[in-house]
Amino acid sequence: MVEQVLQNLSQFVPETVLLVTFCAVILTDVILKGRPMAALGVGLAGTVAAGILAAGQFGAPQAVFHGMISVDPFAAFFKVLVAVSTVLVFLISLYSSEVRSAVKRMGEYSALIVSATLGMFLMAGASNLLMIVLALELTSLSSYILAGYTKEAPDSSEASLKYILYGAMSSGVMLYGISLVYGLTGATELTGVRIALAAGAGVNYPLLLVASIMIVVGFGYKISAVPFHFWTPDVYEGAPITITAFLSVGSKAAGFAMMIRFFVTTSYGDLGSMLGVLQGFEWPKLVAIISVLSMTLGNLVAIWQDNLKRMLAYSSIAHAGYMLMGVVVFTQNGLSAVLIYLVVYMFMNLGAFYVVMLVAGATGSEDINAYRGLSQRAPLLSVALVIFLISLTGLPPTAGFVGKLYIFSALLDAKWMWLAVIGAINSVISLYYYVRVVRNMYLRDTEVSAPPVVLTRPQTVLLFVMLIPTLLLGLYFAPLVDLAHASVALFGVR
Repeated sequence: MVEQVLQNLSQFVPETVLLVTFCAVILTDVILKGRPMAALGVGLAGTVAAGILAAGQFGAPQAVFHGMISVDPFAAFFKVLVAVSTVLVFLISLYSSEVRSAVKRMGEYSALIVSATLGMFLMAGASNLLMIVLALELTSLSSYILAGYTKEAPDSSEASLKYILYGAMSSGVMLYGISLVYGLTGATELTGVRIALAAGAGVNYPLLLVASIMIVVGFGYKISAVPFHFWTPDVYEGAPITITAFLSVGSKAAGFAMMIRFFVTTSYGDLGSMLGVLQGFEWPKLVAIISVLSMTLGNLVAIWQDNLKRMLAYSSIAHAGYMLMGVVVFTQNGLSAVLIYLVVYMFMNLGAFYVVMLVAGATGSEDINAYRGLSQRAPLLSVALVIFLISLTGLPPTAGFVGKLYIFSALLDAKWMWLAVIGAINSVISLYYYVRVVRNMYLRDTEVSAPPVVLTRPQTVLLFVMLIPTLLLGLYFAPLVDLAHASVALFGVR
């Protein structure tokens, strides 16, 4: 038994490092009270170490802790993605006026980010219904507090409260659905659920359908898909920009990892036979409808937003819809396209939020009018934001174009022509509200009282850390495509 535990722990090293980092951040904050930034440094170093260790898990798939967690290339891909996004958020936090205004709570801030990252690592590898719930709750509880980190801001506490209420409701619905699945199958492992349902003895199919939809509610909440998106705009606007960026990338990526593994492991053949027995219910069409609603509502409502954080929140909802198109296809090309999209989305979205944070720190406003004449006051920052917005639209030669190219290619290969057309139309709609920002920066005169936006050398370096991949992955993306294909190959989907 001891030998088995040690063997399991040897495959659990990245998560163990994050757990140790969490404790070390708290101890650092207690011991070095006069140096609050030291806690952030410890959290950053621990996350880098966990990401490097996770990158070493691209090997043969294994199940640890009695099948609770899977250690495979798919989980390793998402762990590295989450680790990179967390590292970037830590670096962005160094220059956030919102975070530094509450510098005395820097230890709590860093510990909660590490805790949420640990939850996302567990979400990426969760192959048991109980582990899905535990990982989801660990991530959510940390995120609830982080959303209300800037208590002095008038809308921060409101954002945190709304996040808790919506999160509690969706988690409750999902947990009830999981309890029904366990009652019907007597299994909590995803493979056990599939085997029990494939046998089909004594299964109440209508009840199973209800339970499955309840579980999908939990996934939809985590990835901010319509109609489970109501928390997103208010939370993104009220939370510090660093946390908004963290939730829009890391949390969304972990949600997709958990959802894809659930769909793939509990089904065989295709998404239409999800859970193996619900042949009469067309799951691809349900997911396609959610995808269309997410794209359309996210883009249309974003048109009316003047607050940049709120606009990017609705943009995030729309991008969840784009990524769901790859899940609809449910082929190797479709699933790998989702992974490719998530990587490019991380760089371009974090980059856009970083620019918004720097402008808000200099002007004290997140309103679109604060960007009038920005090209004259901050040329480099303006060019960078244009590139990030072009990439979010999906135009060449940026990485966003490559992400959408593979999504649409998978749709066309699978004969989902109508969904591809709607996705293309939504991309055109998104161009309108992104161009509004560009117009203000280059075609509107700056206000006389508008302060200049001056970048320090470290801030400029960090900007290029996100800008270069956004351009480079639009020109040279073969290694990313190969890695994405290899990560989903173990699932055996065609």
